[in-house]
This record gives sequence, structure tokens and C-alpha cells, in this order.
Amino acid sequence: MTTYFVTRHPGAMLWAQQQGLAVDRQLDHLDMADIKPGDTVIGSLPVNLAAEVCAKQARYIHLILELPFAWRGKELSVDDMLRFGAKLQQYHVNKVNA
Repeated sequence: MTTYFVTRHPGAMLWAQQQGLAVDRQLDHLDMADIKPGDTVIGSLPVNLAAEVCAKQARYIHLILELPFAWRGKELSVDDMLRFGAKLQQYHVNKVNA
């Protein structure tokens, strides 16, 4: 079982390390072919990818930030992430055919 942290942001990776998060592989981009049952994927994925992770019987843990609009698109430091309430929350996402 592998724990992936999907982020391209150095501040997020440093934050994870400071939180004591055990990560096996940090990725800029998630390749769904790599995900196996029992794996854990951490990040801020689009809902369709989060659903694919869950469909493969892997865990999806979302990185949540209460980020003001003016801060979107900026690189965040560890201090910024703490200020904006960075936290992890597990979700189970299912695709529904309408």
C-alpha cells in the first residue's frame, strides 16, 4: 500500500512534513494506472479523479484550505497554509450516472 501526495507546491510538501504526514511518493500529476486497492491519495483533486481513486478501492484524503479569492494562484508558504486553516479530510466519492 502506497501513500501518494499529489501537489506541485513546495509549501504544501513542507506543510505535510511538518504535520508528520507519512508520504511514499510525491507527484505533480496523478496517473490513475498507478493506484491500487488500499493505496491512499492525498491532495486537492477534481471530483472526477477523486471518484476514480475511490472506485479503485483506494482512500482519498482532501487537502482543505480556506483560501481567500485574492490568494488563489499564489504560491503558499507553510505559514500561509497554517493561516488559511490547512487540514486533511477523508472523502468517499462515487460517480452517479444520470
